[in-house]
Amino acid sequence: MTVQELPGAGASHRSTPPPAWRPRTDAAPLLPDAEPYRVLGTEAAGRLDPALMRRCYAELVRGRRYNAQATALTKQGRLAVYPSTVGQEACEIAAALVLEDQDWLFPSYRDTLAAVARGLDPVQALTLLRGDWHTGYDPREHRIAPLSTPLATQLPHAVGLAHAARLRGDDVVALAMVGDGGTSEGDFHEALNFAAVWQAPVVFLVQNNGFAISVPLAKQSAAPTLAHKAVGYGMPGRLVDGNDIAAMHEVLTEAVRRARAGGGPTLIEAVTYRMEAHTNADDATRYRGDAEVEAWKAHDPIDLLERELTALGMLDEAGVAQAREDAEAMAAALREGMNADPVLNPMDLFENVYAEQTGLLREQAAMLRAELEAEDQE
Repeated sequence: MTVQELPGAGASHRSTPPPAWRPRTDAAPLLPDAEPYRVLGTEAAGRLDPALMRRCYAELVRGRRYNAQATALTKQGRLAVYPSTVGQEACEIAAALVLEDQDWLFPSYRDTLAAVARGLDPVQALTLLRGDWHTGYDPREHRIAPLSTPLATQLPHAVGLAHAARLRGDDVVALAMVGDGGTSEGDFHEALNFAAVWQAPVVFLVQNNGFAISVPLAKQSAAPTLAHKAVGYGMPGRLVDGNDIAAMHEVLTEAVRRARAGGGPTLIEAVTYRMEAHTNADDATRYRGDAEVEAWKAHDPIDLLERELTALGMLDEAGVAQAREDAEAMAAALREGMNADPVLNPMDLFENVYAEQTGLLREQAAMLRAELEAEDQE
C-alpha cells in the first residue's frame, strides 16, 4: 500500500514531516568562522584597551614563570605531577579575567594557572597535585570548583550549578574548561545537550592543544572543527586563535555576556598548542617531532602580545621589566610555600566525604584514632 492509498490520504497528505520534526533552530548563525578569530596583527588591534592589554601581558609573563616554577618543583620532588600549560597561557588567563566575582570557574587538572589568575594562592592551587590534602582550597570561597582529574566530569557540574543559579534568580555564569581529549567523553555531550535545552548560563571553553596525551585530534574526531559540534546541540560555536589573548578575551567576554543576559550557552574552541609534555611523566618525543614544536614557538602567546603592544606604543621596556620582576616575586613565594613541609592530620581522611558521616566512616575513624593514640603513648 502506498502513501496515497492510505485512508485519509490525498488532499490531506503532506509531503513534508510534521512541524515537530522540523529544525528547531536556524543552523547558520550557530556555525563558527571558517578560520580561527584573531585580533593581534589585524586592524582591530588598534582599538585595544591599553590598560587591559598591559594587565594581560603581565599575567601572561607571570603565568609562564608559574609554569616553569611548578615544573621545577616536580623535579625537586615537591610535586607528584604537573600538567604544564606552557603555550596555552592566553586561554588560561583570559578565562579567569572575563568572570565577575560571583561567577564560577570549573577547571580541569591542567587549569591551575586559570585558578591562580582568578586570585587563588599558587600553593593552594598545587596542593592537590602535591598529594597533601583534598582540593587545597575552599571552592565556595573562591568560586572555583575542585580541579577535575577525571576527563570532562566538571562539565555537567557546571551546567547543574548554572541552571540552579538561574532558577534561583542569581546573577551567575559558569565557565567550564576542557581539553580536546575531553570532548570525546560522554560527559561532554551530555553537558552540552542539557545546557542547550535548559538555556543554562554556561560557557564551554575547549583548549584544543593538539593531543589527548599522545592521541592527535585527527584520531579523535572527524568534525570540521570542535566548534562545529555546538550546532548539533543548538548553541553557537566559536573558533578562536587560542594564542591571541586579545581575541580570547573578546570572544569569552561576549559569550559570558550572552549567557548572563539569558542567551544560553556557547561552545568556544581555542586553537592552541601544548609546548611541553602532557605531564612530567610523559615523553612527548615518542609521538611528535621537534619541527612541529618549533613551528608553534613562533606563535608564542607572550611574544605575539609583546610585539603588538610595543609596536602600538602600549608597552615599553619598563613595563616588560616590571612584569618580569613581579613574576619572579610570585615564583619566590611559591618556592617558599612549597618547600615548607606540610603538617598532615590523618583524621582529615574522613572529612568532606559525606555531609554527615556514615556509621561505617565513624567506626573507621574511631579505629584510626585509637591507633594514633596508641602510637603517641609508645
